[in-house]
Amino acid sequence: MNLELKKAIDQISKDKGLDRNMLIDTLEDAVRTSVLRRFSEDMDVEVSYNDETGDIEVYQFKIVMADGDVANPDTQIELTEALAHDPSVQVDDEMGFRVKVEDLGRIAAQSAKQVIIQRMRDAEQEIIYSEYKDRLGEIVSGIVQRRDKGGWVVNLGRTEAILPREEQIPREHYKRGDRVQALIIEVRQEGRGPQVVISRSHRDYMAALFRREVPEVDDGVVQIMGVARDPGSRAKVAVLSRERDVDPVGACVGVRGSRIQNIVQELHGERIDIVVWSADIATYARNALAPALVSRIVVDEEENLLEVIVPDDQLTNAIGRKGQNVKLAARLLGWKVDIFTETRYNEANAIGHGLEQVASVAEVSIEALLDAGFSSLDKLRQATDQELSDKLTISASRIADLRSAINFLAPVVESTPESSAVELGKVHSADETSGQDTADGNADEDTQA
Repeated sequence: MNLELKKAIDQISKDKGLDRNMLIDTLEDAVRTSVLRRFSEDMDVEVSYNDETGDIEVYQFKIVMADGDVANPDTQIELTEALAHDPSVQVDDEMGFRVKVEDLGRIAAQSAKQVIIQRMRDAEQEIIYSEYKDRLGEIVSGIVQRRDKGGWVVNLGRTEAILPREEQIPREHYKRGDRVQALIIEVRQEGRGPQVVISRSHRDYMAALFRREVPEVDDGVVQIMGVARDPGSRAKVAVLSRERDVDPVGACVGVRGSRIQNIVQELHGERIDIVVWSADIATYARNALAPALVSRIVVDEEENLLEVIVPDDQLTNAIGRKGQNVKLAARLLGWKVDIFTETRYNEANAIGHGLEQVASVAEVSIEALLDAGFSSLDKLRQATDQELSDKLTISASRIADLRSAINFLAPVVESTPESSAVELGKVHSADETSGQDTADGNADEDTQA
C-alpha cells in the first residue's frame, strides 16, 4: 500500500484548494506520459489510481496475432507467447499486462513528477483566474509587495495584483508592507498565470465604496446614477431614491456625515459632492453645478449642449478652481456645458439680433455670415466691399444696403457696455477661464464632504 501518496493528494487538495479528482487525473496522465516516453509512443497503456490502497496500476494492452505475423511488438503479441499467459486466448483477442511502476526508472519518475507539478500549477492558475474574473468590480485588500515597471505589485493572498501608475491616485505614495484597498477592473489570462489589475482612481471604485458604506445603496433603495472624478481632488456622485420617503443625499451622508467621511478618509481627503439626479436635464445640470447659483439654462439637444447663464458674481463658483467644477459637471451630465454671465449672455443676444437684421436687409442667411467669419457688426463694418462681395457673393447694391443697416444698428448695439468685446457664439467656458485663480465657493455641508 502507498499511503504516503494518498496523504500527499489529500494534503495538496486541501492546501491548494484543488479538486481531488482533478489531482488524480493529473497523476494518471503524468504516469501514462512517463511510460510512453520510457518505452514507446506506440504502446496502448491504461493507468488507474487505486484510492483504497494508494497504488498506481499500469496496464499495457496488446493484440494477439498468429505466430510470425507480429509487425509491432509494442502493440502485438504472438499466439504462442499469449497462450503461456492465458490458455484460453485466441487470435485477435486483446490482452492486458501489468507494468511495474518501479520499472520506470529514476529519469521516468522525475519526468512524471515534473508533469504532475506543472499540471497542478496550471490547474491552480485556472482556479484563480475563474475566481477573480467573477469578482470584477469588487473591492479587495492587499499588501504592497514590490515595485513593478508598470506600478506596484500587491499581494492579495492567493495571487498577486498589479496597481498600475495610471490607476493610482495622484500624490498617493506607497511603500513595501502598506495595506491598500482597490477595485478589480480587469483579469487577464497570461502565460505566467492570471494577471489581476486593480485601481484606486477608477470612478467605479467610488461607486463601490458607496455600496459598501451605505446600506440603502447596497440594497438598491438609493441608486447611483453617475460618477465623475478628479482622483485625489474632487468628485461628483449623482444619486436617485427609489422610495419617496428616503432622502438619497441624507442616506449617503449619514448621521453627522459618518458615512461620507469614511469614504473621504479612504480616498485621503478627496472632496465629494452628492448630486440629486433628475430626468430633466436642466434640473440635473443645476444640481450638478452646485455650489453655483444658476439663473437659467438653454438646452440645445441637437448639439448636446447646455448654455448655462449665471449671475455675474457666480461665475467663479460655476467654473471652479482651474475649471474643475464645470468639467466634473459636464462629465457627470454627459453634455457639453458653456457658462455665460448674465451680462455677457445679454450682450451676445443683442449682437446676434443685430446680425439677423443685417442679414435680412442684405438677403443673406445668418449662417452664411458666420461661415464667412463675420460674427459681429464690428467685423462687418471693417470688411472692404471686395471682401463682402467675395465671401458673401452679393451685388454692389446689396453691399450698400448692408452698410446702411450696419450704420443704423451699430449705435444701438454698442450702447451696451463692453459689447465691442463680445461676438456671437463666444462664451465663457471652463477652458477659457481655466487660468483664473478662483475659489470653489461654499456648498451645503449635506451635499459635499
